Amino acid sequence: MRWPAAPTNVPPANPILSLWTDPLATLQEISAFLAGVERRAFKQAMFAVRNEDAALDIVQDAMLKLTEKYSEKPLDELPMLFQRILQNTIHDHFRRQKVRSTWTTVLSALGKGDEKDDDYDPLETIAAKQDSNIPVNPADQLQQVQIVALIEQALTRLPARQREAFLLRYWEELNVAETAAAMGCSEGSVKTHCSRAVHALAEMLKAKGVTP
Repeated sequence: MRWPAAPTNVPPANPILSLWTDPLATLQEISAFLAGVERRAFKQAMFAVRNEDAALDIVQDAMLKLTEKYSEKPLDELPMLFQRILQNTIHDHFRRQKVRSTWTTVLSALGKGDEKDDDYDPLETIAAKQDSNIPVNPADQLQQVQIVALIEQALTRLPARQREAFLLRYWEELNVAETAAAMGCSEGSVKTHCSRAVHALAEMLKAKGVTP
């Protein structure tokens, strides 16, 4: 097969422009970069989260994000990009911890309000400070993770509007007014959906032997 001849009327590359255009990183260069920063990134994550498995997951997730989203960036931009991704991934880790803590606290707060009141929103009764009920004992941490896994399974069995309200309030951390705007309903409806969702989840957990 004969390849078409290269056009002869293409102007030469602008030498001034080429000075300002950084070469894009190749896959080999990205791999070499990640290999060079992996150990330091792991130590950085360890200092932040104090857990080897979590730190390893954070670093791997950050590396994957860099490769998937920024592989076409110039090589000299990768260090700053990776640091930003790593820090955001660490923040996401703490946010998930807080959310898990909130979920378990919400369910434990059921006995403190009128369980027959559809306007009762357990989140509004929680006075604990942020992260104050994140367990530090490894056994308690494992138990919390197991409970959250059961909650996530139970969420799939909720009616769609209850699940939506629950996730917006207790995952996205929207207040009642913001949740109502997102769902296109009244604030009273949001409270009703949340209350019914929480009570339904509590019943599902109780059936599996988990009590507040």
